[in-house]
Amino acid sequence: MLSRKSDFPIFDHHKKLVYLDSAATSQKPKMVIDAIKNYYETQNGSPHRGAHLLSIESTRLYEDGREVVKNFIEADETSEIVFTRNATESLNLIAYGYIRKFLKPDQNIVLSITNHHSNIIPFQRLCHETGAELRYLYCDDNGSIIESELSKIDQNTLMVSIPMISNGIGIKHDVKKIFDQAKAVNAICLLDAAQSIGHDDVSVKTLKPDLMVFSGHKIFAPQGIGVLYGKKEILETFDPFLSGGDMIEYVEEQSTTYADLPERLEAGTQNVAGVIGLKTAIEYINEVGLENIISQEQEMTMYAFDALEQLDFIEVYGNRNRGALITFNVKDVHPHDVASILDSHHVAIRAGHHCCQPLMKYLKHPSTCRASFSIFNSKEDVDQLIYALHQVKEVFYE
Repeated sequence: MLSRKSDFPIFDHHKKLVYLDSAATSQKPKMVIDAIKNYYETQNGSPHRGAHLLSIESTRLYEDGREVVKNFIEADETSEIVFTRNATESLNLIAYGYIRKFLKPDQNIVLSITNHHSNIIPFQRLCHETGAELRYLYCDDNGSIIESELSKIDQNTLMVSIPMISNGIGIKHDVKKIFDQAKAVNAICLLDAAQSIGHDDVSVKTLKPDLMVFSGHKIFAPQGIGVLYGKKEILETFDPFLSGGDMIEYVEEQSTTYADLPERLEAGTQNVAGVIGLKTAIEYINEVGLENIISQEQEMTMYAFDALEQLDFIEVYGNRNRGALITFNVKDVHPHDVASILDSHHVAIRAGHHCCQPLMKYLKHPSTCRASFSIFNSKEDVDQLIYALHQVKEVFYE
């Protein structure tokens, strides 16, 4: 198993760092950092607005990024790719630019209890506004959705929204089975790919979502760039969530006509550097090979899973059907205390509810520790995590 740590400059500045928090945000490879730096030094201009060289170049780079994203997720055309700030903004765009138009009091929206808050709150608010019912697919103790729960998807379901991989417990859901049930009643299928993009094969041709969202910063791109994928016939029915420059065709004193997709849903000056960073991050993933990333991360995750399960003072949540993250607790020790002691040994993990309070309440684990892995990690990093956890045990148990 070959670690790609040398590709990431942050480890040159933090020699002892064991970074196990990629599910929150990934570190950035040098080629991504260099591409963003080069843009600001040599190519910076306002896209879609000017006739001069830098504006034309900026527009080309921005649209090239859209093409790369389209190919990466195997969408049909670039008009199905909308750039946003992050997955959260993409979900809000779906809620207030699309679902709000069609949701009626006698309908329901179905979510997984494993959803991130960003994939709950916008739809919770819409149900409160309209009187529609919000339903949850509940899971077993491992985090897997219970098959009988799928009966909650019925003729009155407008939309079903699930994560491919739960950021709260790490379990990988059977997307196809859930979406097949949704499609049988003509419900809209929304996929949260924030934890799976760049870690698994996320092809819209294979998974067949109607809508999909993800954030660039979790796949080696900078913070502040996200993607909304949507089937063209669905995106064409969206109302603009934001209005202003660049999303218009003509503006009169009392009326406005909007631009075609995707510009109609991308108001204002866009994050060209973010798109360049995302494009370069995808090129980096393609260079390493997605299949190599999946294999390495799974090997490391299982190595960590087995090592943690062997510790009698650790409680591990979920089973082996998971993405590149593991949630656990040190028995009778608060996760924030665990994370603090681990940090003193240069091990960075996440502690808390992971923006999944409904899931944590349902599983009766109000707060947990989460270790998440990437291609810059190694088995030695896992060994350092285990060593640091033994130091936690010494502090609290002995």
